[in-house]
Amino acid sequence: MLRYLVTLQVPDKNGLVEQISHAVSRHGGNWLDSELRHIDGIFAAILLLEVPASNWDTLVDNLECIEGLSLTFAKTSKEPQQPTHKSYSLVAYDRPGLVHDISNKISALGINIEHFSTRYESAGHTGVALFRANFDLGMNCDDQEEQLSQALYAIGDDVVLDEI
Repeated sequence: MLRYLVTLQVPDKNGLVEQISHAVSRHGGNWLDSELRHIDGIFAAILLLEVPASNWDTLVDNLECIEGLSLTFAKTSKEPQQPTHKSYSLVAYDRPGLVHDISNKISALGINIEHFSTRYESAGHTGVALFRANFDLGMNCDDQEEQLSQALYAIGDDVVLDEI
């Protein structure tokens, strides 16, 4: 069995997850991990699959038969070292460049972003534009957590950071 990281994009319609999972199952694959989203009329998926090498090409051919689907993949391998996983929630006033500021601070500390989800909303009581982010990080050193807090609070006094 080989591992593949697969990304899919296709105009959204009912039954896509069933159709994709059926193809994976029919070709002896194991669905290990995934993120599935509907964004602006597009179904987007990132899948980690384990598939027998002899079935891989046929599985790709079957998936590409889904109308409008674009697919990319890369062979992966298991990570030998497991980092410490931490999850955070961050809220700040929305402004251009905020994702860049956050990712730059995290990267500068040598921390790996494993999951990053954002959304824009208006504060109910004031109507002020708010940026919300939830992210999961892989840290290799114990002192990275404190350094991360300091770095993210340095972005601005409006930043609220919570470990979740």
